Amino acid sequence: MKLLDFVIVKLTICLVLGILLAQLTDISLTGSVIITAILIVFLSIAYVLSKPLFTRNIWFGTIAFLTMVSLGVNIEKLHDQKLHKNHYTAYSNHLNETPSLIKLKVSNLLKSNTYNDRYVVKLLKIDSISVNGLALLNLKKDSLSSAFEVDDVLFVKTSLLPIKSPINPGQFNYKSFLENKYIYSQMYGTYQETFVASKEKHTLFGYANALRAHINQELKKYPFKPNERAIINALLLGQRNDISKEIYEDYKNSGAVHILAVSGLHVGIILLFLNMLFKPVGLLKHGRVYKIILIILCLWGFAVITGLSASVTRAALMFSLVAISLNYKRPTNTLNILACSAFIILLFKPNILFDVGFQLSYLAVIAIVTIYPLLYSFWQPKYWVVDKLWQAFIVSIAAQFGVLPISLYYFHQIPGLFFLSNVIVIPFLGVILAYGIAVIVLALCNILPNFVALFYGKIIGWMNEFFRWISQQEAFLFKDIAFNLLQVLTSYAIIVSTYHVYKHKDYKNLRMLLVAIILFQSASLYTKYQTKTDSKWIVFHKSQSSILGFQENGILQVHHSLDSTKLLNETMLVNYATKHHISEIKQEDILPLYRLNNKLLLIIDSLGVYQVSSFKPELVLLRDSPKINLVRLIDSLSPKLIIADGSNYKSYVMRWEATCKNKKVPFHHTYKKGAFVVNLKGD
Repeated sequence: MKLLDFVIVKLTICLVLGILLAQLTDISLTGSVIITAILIVFLSIAYVLSKPLFTRNIWFGTIAFLTMVSLGVNIEKLHDQKLHKNHYTAYSNHLNETPSLIKLKVSNLLKSNTYNDRYVVKLLKIDSISVNGLALLNLKKDSLSSAFEVDDVLFVKTSLLPIKSPINPGQFNYKSFLENKYIYSQMYGTYQETFVASKEKHTLFGYANALRAHINQELKKYPFKPNERAIINALLLGQRNDISKEIYEDYKNSGAVHILAVSGLHVGIILLFLNMLFKPVGLLKHGRVYKIILIILCLWGFAVITGLSASVTRAALMFSLVAISLNYKRPTNTLNILACSAFIILLFKPNILFDVGFQLSYLAVIAIVTIYPLLYSFWQPKYWVVDKLWQAFIVSIAAQFGVLPISLYYFHQIPGLFFLSNVIVIPFLGVILAYGIAVIVLALCNILPNFVALFYGKIIGWMNEFFRWISQQEAFLFKDIAFNLLQVLTSYAIIVSTYHVYKHKDYKNLRMLLVAIILFQSASLYTKYQTKTDSKWIVFHKSQSSILGFQENGILQVHHSLDSTKLLNETMLVNYATKHHISEIKQEDILPLYRLNNKLLLIIDSLGVYQVSSFKPELVLLRDSPKINLVRLIDSLSPKLIIADGSNYKSYVMRWEATCKNKKVPFHHTYKKGAFVVNLKGD
């Protein structure tokens, strides 16, 4: 078993390294295939030569390692849809602003934003050319039109547009997020301009979406409040689109947002329920096989209905393997099963490696499997109730060891009362899920009593109120914690080393722990040094406002036109300060002239004053829509670059851009090109 565990875990690690290498290099698919073929030949030769000394020959192991990494590169390249022959990005005019007639099929429904309903769609044709590939479709909200469903085939006259990169530094990179899901373009339109060609269901996802819609229609007949129904959808159907921002923030700030994502916790509870439900089947001839098949079919049916997210896919695969082991009464090694599930998932969805949910899910389970037994060994209560509460508490603590560093990197906060949320709610989650499944089944059969639905709604409402109360204890919510990738990696090195020191108390492991601590300190010192030596001048993009930032010595000095009380809560500045380890934000008024390195920047505001004779500014910033003759300004000042921020009218900016193009003067509009950044240490 140990040798098998070692091989499976190593294969998974090699596959992960190959996927990462494919992301970091520009090697072609042909090149990676050739390299893999050569490595396989060398591996075969090494195997034949080292067969008598298999366990001692380092060459065989090294070549096997390189071969598996190369296979990982191949898998990533094979799944790169841009390399496919008919992908729409290969269509020469795919980003042409002239509208095309596009035929597409709805693949997934996303949460609507303020203005648009959003869909992930698969492109089928652009005009008369057959294509494939995923894109984002934004349709303006219309109360008179019904939303489309998965598998609907549509025609829309529109243009494919690029997905914008972040406008301001430190902002969430939505473009990169979508590209990891193979979505490279987006479209805008209206329901009136979109024509339905077919509403037939062709895929499992289409049937699953129809079933979810039917369940929701049935649930609407009963006295559930909107927030209660939204939580039921999240807990049992894996759909979080209807959860309000306030409710989501309550769960997030209380450290219980994982409850809303169908994952191993939910699937494990369902496995226990199915194992008991199908127990009589095991008494039949070949009943054990039938029981396993039924359990696996139910688990994967649930996974498909909930949308096959990263967490539920991992959980369904892992617990399918657990179900086989349980029913054949063979010892299970959870790490081995976990590695198997990760390996299989990455073979079919390599880019899921970069999904935050996938990372958090696996890290949490690995931590629980390894750290929970150590924590439980410290104290094993004699009384059943105390024992269960203690187990819930240390499971939460163990999971935090696994997810804390990467959570700080992505979310920059620690919910201090996470253990309270988990200790109180998690033990009852099985009852809540079982009750919910019964409610849905009875609702589908039209025999759900109103009082049963009302009481279940009350339970969900009490849970929401509890998490709202937890989230309001702001003294225990530690926010805006700066944490970079180097600190993440060295933190995990400390956690792993500490675990090994406890398991095997020897000098070698202690030395590894000390090295890990030194590496973490070095990463922190390097980060602090970078922050102190980094010096930048930034024109942020803010609609209807001007915000200029000077970063120096770990302090961000902000010159702005906003109300001073609103500035400190400005999301773009909080994000920037957190990402760049800024310790203090100071406020100043906007000045008419700045010196940036050896260049002068003149700011022209709504007064339109720019008559200067003693100097020639190389840079000009236009703000608050000044009424000026830009041709005359360019002729008199001869600037090398003109900048327009978000405080200007769009009509003015369009006119200025055209003028600059005619006069051959570079023009930077922060809305189109993002924040304007000058490194003050450079030229």
